[in-house]
Amino acid sequence: MSGGVRVGEPSTGEEPGAGDLAVRVTGLRKAFGAKTVLDGIDLEIRRGEFFALLGPSGTGKTTLLRILAGLELPDAGTVLAARRRTTVYQEPRLIPARRVLANVILGLPSTAREAGRRALAEVGLDGYGGTWPATLSGGEAQRVALARALVRDPEVLLLDEPFAALDALTRLQMQELVAELCARHRPAVVLVTHDVDEAVRLADRVAVLREGALAVDKTIDLPHPRHRDGPSFADHRRLFLSHLGVVTASH
Repeated sequence: MSGGVRVGEPSTGEEPGAGDLAVRVTGLRKAFGAKTVLDGIDLEIRRGEFFALLGPSGTGKTTLLRILAGLELPDAGTVLAARRRTTVYQEPRLIPARRVLANVILGLPSTAREAGRRALAEVGLDGYGGTWPATLSGGEAQRVALARALVRDPEVLLLDEPFAALDALTRLQMQELVAELCARHRPAVVLVTHDVDEAVRLADRVAVLREGALAVDKTIDLPHPRHRDGPSFADHRRLFLSHLGVVTASH
């Protein structure tokens, strides 16, 4: 990728990307007052790659996501990302006064209505276009938010703890849905989560952000579907928990 900003300039470069590289971050630094939350981050994510970011609260995970989305400026470093980026947040952020289909194609031309219906069908909400958001369950509302992201055909899909507010069963169902849709559409995915099991279950790579740096960035070489009761899954869980400062038993 080319055309980024020079190290030290508080800016974010955007470009369609070269080859299969969707995100390149070099020397990224961000501080809030006297607290530096990101300190020299280097990161590359390729199209079709699912990258999960773990870390304690307040370590800068969401700040990094906001910088990738273009919502926050870095203090220093180069940030290059493919132009089509969408974000799904913990809250669905639907407009109550607009029906579901109108929420999905918000900001798009009216010709996008059919694409919006297809996106709703992909997330299991075929026929929900005329429904009001207030009548949806939490899982259904989050599916609408996911359809709104997918209808824009993102090259980079940013997920900011999108399952955190859901009950355990709905959370597992949404994880399966996201895994299926990302495998089909193959954007570069960045998932911010506190859930180690979720990260190991879904991601191709998992990193831990601590004290402004990536303490570990590891490829997860387990076949899908992944089950948490498997020994290899447990080994990965222990590794990431140890980097998060949690000591677990070996067996």
